[in-house]
Amino acid sequence: MTSYSIKAQRGFSLLELMIALVIVAIVAAIALPGYQEQTRKTRRSVCQADMVELASFMQRFYTENNRFDQDAGGTAVALPFTQCPKDNPDKYYNITLTNLNTSTYTLSAAPISGAAQAGDSCGTLTLAHTGAKGHSSGTDCW
Repeated sequence: MTSYSIKAQRGFSLLELMIALVIVAIVAAIALPGYQEQTRKTRRSVCQADMVELASFMQRFYTENNRFDQDAGGTAVALPFTQCPKDNPDKYYNITLTNLNTSTYTLSAAPISGAAQAGDSCGTLTLAHTGAKGHSSGTDCW
């Protein structure tokens, strides 16, 4: 008489696989928005640091020329860079000088539409010649 041994099958059933996928999907749905917001905060912080650097540039320019808008030869002030971050090929903000005259200026950093930072809750960041920091929306942005 021949005896047959039955080996236990190894592997996952479809139900076990589906349960694992549901668990992964739930964890991803919870973690992904938090990760994206933290990434936006990091990009915003880099741009804020770049804006402070530009404010220092403007203060040095004023010290040399006694005005913010142009030098002694009449050449208009030109920012050394106009996008954030300055040292990364991926740009998230455009920086402009507004309210510019002999004694005042405001730096504005607007999220680039279509870029990853476009959904930032703070909107446009501002930094005035007085050091006043602002934003167009949101809270706790500086």
